[in-house]
Amino acid sequence: MKDSFQSFSDIFKSRQIIKPPAYPWQDLALRVIKELGIPDFKRSSVFKACKNLPINVIELALNDTKELCKTGAKWKYFFKIIDDRK
Repeated sequence: MKDSFQSFSDIFKSRQIIKPPAYPWQDLALRVIKELGIPDFKRSSVFKACKNLPINVIELALNDTKELCKTGAKWKYFFKIIDDRK
């Protein structure tokens, strides 16, 4: 029973500080990466698209991808939609 309790100093030492994104487009890019399962080698492309294109274009492409691509590589479909919207 005593092992389950920790001292306050142990709790504060073990906590991780997560920095929020500096810009709103970074937060949007992280959301796209998470929701579509973007592979590591395409992450920079998502950040570039979110930085250079309006937020509504990215959100529309994300919603269209989730709605229309039920199987397969969703990230490929996302980039195809982004290319068409430019």
